[in-house]
Amino acid sequence: MNCIIIDDDKLSTKIIKEFIEKTDGLTHAGSFDSAVTAINFLSKPDADPIDLIFLDIEMPEMSGIDFLKSLSKLPQVIVYSSQEKYAIESYEYDVTDYLLKPVQYGRFIKAVTRAKERYEESDMVSRESSEIFIKNNSSLVRVKYDDILWIEALENYVVLNTFKDKYTIHFTMKAISEKMPTDRFVRVHRSFIVNITKIKVIEDNSVIILHEGGSKIIPIGKSYKDKLMDDINLITK
Repeated sequence: MNCIIIDDDKLSTKIIKEFIEKTDGLTHAGSFDSAVTAINFLSKPDADPIDLIFLDIEMPEMSGIDFLKSLSKLPQVIVYSSQEKYAIESYEYDVTDYLLKPVQYGRFIKAVTRAKERYEESDMVSRESSEIFIKNNSSLVRVKYDDILWIEALENYVVLNTFKDKYTIHFTMKAISEKMPTDRFVRVHRSFIVNITKIKVIEDNSVIILHEGGSKIIPIGKSYKDKLMDDINLITK
């Protein structure tokens, strides 16, 4: 987990940095003596992703609480302070833990363990939301949603077409459409579901999807066209 420290106290920063560096699974990615400089760092589009912030509360210019209020999306935060009085307010921002100074390594590890558990849970949810397992003969094959180009009905089966493979499974179009994330896949015909992100061109009553073998022209059914146009990011003159 990539970590940063936000604290104007040099001694506390040094201690937390030493704790990070001797703890497996943690990487020190930077220290900031003010919340303002930390915000500027986190706002950079090319900045490395930060998974965990160690945040002091009492700082000049912008307090730790103000920092928590300022960002709409935050990684996990472990707050530490010499005062207990900020704990309740801190937990309102879903901080992972609240430590009292001087921070002891045993208490630090307990907070980090909690952070790692939350990180692993969120990572699992992320993976589950980006992939699906498909039964292929006697095996289960993991397929990323992003690799699926289109899904085609074949009598009592459906065929999932990816960049490299095809998977035929015993499913109805209705059932498979309920399994697929609606923000990525849209039904454009009674026999076709397409990955919206893979559509190259929409022409008249068809969509064109590019693949390794060339292109696939898929018809758009009249009853599905309005839904498709609602789902794509459309700009018109």
